[in-house]
Order: sequence, then C-alpha cells, then structure tokens
Amino acid sequence: MDFISIVLVLLSAFTLFHGYRILYTRVKKFPPGPTPLPIIGNLHLLGDQPHKSLAKLAKTHGPLMCLRLGFINTVIISSSAMAKEVLQKQDLAFSSRSAPNAVHACDQPKYSVVWLPVALRWRSLRKVLNSNIFSGRRLDGSQHLRSRKVQELIAYCGKSSQAGEAVDVGRAAFRTSLNLLSNTIFSMDLTDPFSDSGKEFRDLVWNIMVEAGKTNLVDYFPFLEKIDPQGIRRRMTIHFGKMIELFNGLINERLEKGKSKDIETNDVLDVLLTTSKENPEEIDRSHIERLCLDLFVAGTDTTSNTLEWAMTEAIRNPETMKRAKSELEEIVGKGKIIGEEDVQRLPYLRCMVKETLRIHPPVPFLIPRKVEEDVEVRGYTVPKNCRVLVNAWAIGRDADAWKNPLEFKPERFLESDMDVRGRDFELIPFGAGRRICPGLPLAIRMVPVMLGSLLNSFDWKLEGGSPPEELDMEEKFGITLQKALPLRAVPVHL
Repeated sequence: MDFISIVLVLLSAFTLFHGYRILYTRVKKFPPGPTPLPIIGNLHLLGDQPHKSLAKLAKTHGPLMCLRLGFINTVIISSSAMAKEVLQKQDLAFSSRSAPNAVHACDQPKYSVVWLPVALRWRSLRKVLNSNIFSGRRLDGSQHLRSRKVQELIAYCGKSSQAGEAVDVGRAAFRTSLNLLSNTIFSMDLTDPFSDSGKEFRDLVWNIMVEAGKTNLVDYFPFLEKIDPQGIRRRMTIHFGKMIELFNGLINERLEKGKSKDIETNDVLDVLLTTSKENPEEIDRSHIERLCLDLFVAGTDTTSNTLEWAMTEAIRNPETMKRAKSELEEIVGKGKIIGEEDVQRLPYLRCMVKETLRIHPPVPFLIPRKVEEDVEVRGYTVPKNCRVLVNAWAIGRDADAWKNPLEFKPERFLESDMDVRGRDFELIPFGAGRRICPGLPLAIRMVPVMLGSLLNSFDWKLEGGSPPEELDMEEKFGITLQKALPLRAVPVHL
C-alpha cells in the first residue's frame, strides 16, 4: 500500500469514525478530555513519557479522562478513588483486557492467562497458578531455591568487590530473578549467575519487553494490522517462537526423564504435567508452554527493575541507607544474608520496598482493560470497546493522597497498615480485583530478601566516585518502567 493510499484510507476511516462519535456523544456523556485532532486524535499529547504527560493532563481534565488515541477511545484513571471504582466496585465490567497487537504474536492471547477473558479457561489457569505455583505451601517448599539464588547474587557482588569493579545492579538482579524462576519451574539455571556468558535467554526476555513497550501504530489504527508497518509483531513472533521452542524441549526432556522411576524433581513443571495428565480439561500442553512464557516475561524484568530502583533510592538517600543498615545489623547481624523468615522482623526494610513500589511502580500503567458494553462511572459513560488505562505511576504520586509525594520517605509507612495487596487503592503496583497479579506472593517475598542482603553485605558507592545527589533518576518508558541509565555501583566489603 503506497503512501497516498494510506492517507486516503485514514481520511475515509476518520470521516466515518468522527461522524459516528458525534452522533453517539449526543446521547451518551463521555468523560472529559482534550479536544482530538483529525485522524491522530490526541496521540500528539503522549510524548515519550506517556505516564507523565497523562498525569499532567489529568490535573486539567480530571481523574476520569477520555482521549481518542488514533481511532481508539481510551479512558485514563488517575486517582485512587477512580481506581477503586473500576477495579473493585465494577470489577467484572472492567475485567476484560485489551491485548496490544505485539502480543498477538503466536496467538498468545488465545492461551495466556494474562489476556484470556474471565471465563472457564481463565479460572482453571488462575487456579493452577494460585494453588500450584504461588500458594504459601508451594512457596515455603521452594524457599531453599530462592535462598541459594540470593547467595549467588551476593557471591557475584563479592567478586566485583574484590576486584574493585562496579556492579550493574539491574542486570545482576535480572539474572537472579531469571534463575529463581527457572529453578522453581524447571529445577535448573537458564543463565550463568556469575557472568554474562550464556545470556541468550536473558536477552530474549529483554527483547520481548522492548518490542512490547514500543509505540505501535497498529494499536491506534487497527486497520494497519495486516501490514504491521513497524514489524513489531513480526519480530515478536520470532522471540515468542524461540521461547516456546525452548520450553517445548524442556517439557519433552522431562517427559522422557519421567519414564525413569529413579528421577523425582517435584518442581512446578512436574505439578503442571501431572495436573494435565489427570485433568486435561484444566490445562493442556499448549497452556503449559504459554504459562511458562507468561511467568518468565512478567516475573523477571519487573523484579529486577524494582530492586534497581530501591538500590538507587538507598544510595541517593544516605540517611535511608543508614537507617536500613542499622536495622539489619540489629536484627540479623552485620554482613549476613537475610532469609525470608527475617523480613517480618524488619519493618523499615519492608517500608523501603513499599515506598519504592509507590514512587517507581514496576509497570506505569496496569495492563490495559476494555469494556464489552457501555459502563456508567460517576455519571459518565465509558463506551463499548473502550480501552481503559489505570495510571499507577500517577496514583502513587498523587498530592491529594500523599504528603510530599515526590520525596522518597519510607517512614511514611511505619505507622500505616497500608499494603500492596490490592486493598489500598492509593498503592496498587500489582493491580487489584480478580485480575490482580498472581505473582504478587513471590514478589513480596523475593524483593525484600534481595534488597536487605545487598545492603547488609556491602557498603555501596557510585562508579567513578560520583556523589549520590548526582544520581540520574530519569525513567525509560515501556511495558515496565526502567531506569534510563543503569545503576552501576561498587560494592565495598564491610
């Protein structure tokens, strides 16, 4: 399709869409929002930091705001009260998800618990996740695996300390998170915990996050789907295909080993294969492969980003670092790796994690929702097929909900029972309602242990001797909210 043809198609589609929208809004009252331009709508207002630009727009148009992004009506939620309305009070009406075109690669939404509609198959897969992977019993049983991975992280930092070399905290945390998951699921490492050798799988996960985080014209102009003008879905198909092929090989290998009565691993893969054999209607081979894909994509980058931001804030705020290290020394003992059982005795450490999740949520927008029918919210109509974005970044920095919201101040949680489990809508980094992130129980075990062990095992200084106040705090927008410049810090033995 040449350029002139594309323009003509765009103009025709815009004319039809705009005429329908005018007719529709005479009857229905949309939430307020900025006036859209022809064809592009409000796309020009997003910029390269949409979480920030939409938070700024919400100050003018309100916490329930409607934009037209290309040809797609999109409602933005920017306050805890509105988040509670859509994620709790009208949870079912807003429970469907709008899958970006990139993740349609390999028909992922047809199998993925992340994207499936709330129906029988989705309930079966959530049951498998909640009962067999993220239940308290299962997590207690795999605690030794997590402990070993944290020990390897500290050993890696120890080698860097001896050499006087800086650690790329995000990359080291990513390897730890990746191997934690791979040991939990497959009883094996998928990347070398002590170096960047054998990093193909890690890079594959990162490439998926990069492609999924790119602005994709198809998401705003659906008629471009067959063209895939930026090649995003095409590249994603390659990345997904490689991961599915890897998981397929690991499953085949396990099935072959399973024929031997002497081999018993009893990891997540064994549980999934047993469940599939006993009840194929609950989960089949394809769903096992796609569940692994979901877990690795969603469970690695988010954890490593959170740890990197937490370490960044600790180094940038010496008083915070001092107080955390003092608590660790008193409760656990100076220089020791902490265990999961220690976390409940470390209130300030827990507050540090909450404050990091408030000001640096792993995903700036919760996974997009959509409504299947018109839904009324606070006197406004959210129209059928409308995409709904909850701006978790804006909610965590809302001055109406938080005193001095831009300050990193863990103390704000010491006298508060506010938590991240979806009950307190001022703090929803993992979402809320029936679509809350199923990996939350693992994340809230893992991050404090990794953070506490790094702080308790070493002192930290920035590479090149830069002062903490000069630390770059810029964000790189994507599916996850990464640090624009990776944190490189030198661990110093105590």
